[in-house]
Amino acid sequence: MLHSGSRGVGNRMGSYFIELARKDMQRFFINLPDQDLAYFPEHTEHFGDYFEAAEWAQDYARANRDLMMEQVVGAVRDSGELPPFDATVKAINCHHNYVARESHYGENVMVTRKGAVRAREGDLGIIPGSMGARSYIVRGKGNPESFNSCSHGAGRAMSRNEAKKKFTVDDHIRMTEGVECRKDADVIDETPAAYKPIEAVMAAQSDLVEILHTLRQVVCVKG
Repeated sequence: MLHSGSRGVGNRMGSYFIELARKDMQRFFINLPDQDLAYFPEHTEHFGDYFEAAEWAQDYARANRDLMMEQVVGAVRDSGELPPFDATVKAINCHHNYVARESHYGENVMVTRKGAVRAREGDLGIIPGSMGARSYIVRGKGNPESFNSCSHGAGRAMSRNEAKKKFTVDDHIRMTEGVECRKDADVIDETPAAYKPIEAVMAAQSDLVEILHTLRQVVCVKG
């Protein structure tokens, strides 16, 4: 199981269009209580440009994951540690933090999933835990009240800065016992206790997804 986003280019695009949106609000004489609420009215030039850029970043992120998976499978195959094998099982690839055009309640809309993945009926998805917790392969139930969505993962129980202040390297070593991973101060913000209990998160969305497989990592590589 691996993850890659758009490797920085998506963030740069987002920053660029956020600034454009703020300027457009001024140009259209739209007064907002907070400039962070700036938006692009549909059918305007920058609206179309932003949506095209967002889709490009999503495609770029997926291409990164495909290439990473090829490299991982190749490295394992060439390691000499395993007998010859073919990686012919189904690969599950799901976006999170993305926008998509969909139809809900009889309307064509744009859905932005932040910390969420699509879970239409039959959709296969991945819900990861923390560095020391289980992860899940799930099948969507297509719950319309969630706009056919489920959580992307456990979700943080505290901020990164709070985790760095609260936990020590010894805490991290104890919480990741049995997992081959980094055990140094630079990953304290990712320590398991900084996240919500994945079992409780899964129980809370039993009406959104069905658990197909439960994964327990033995190696966790944080790049």
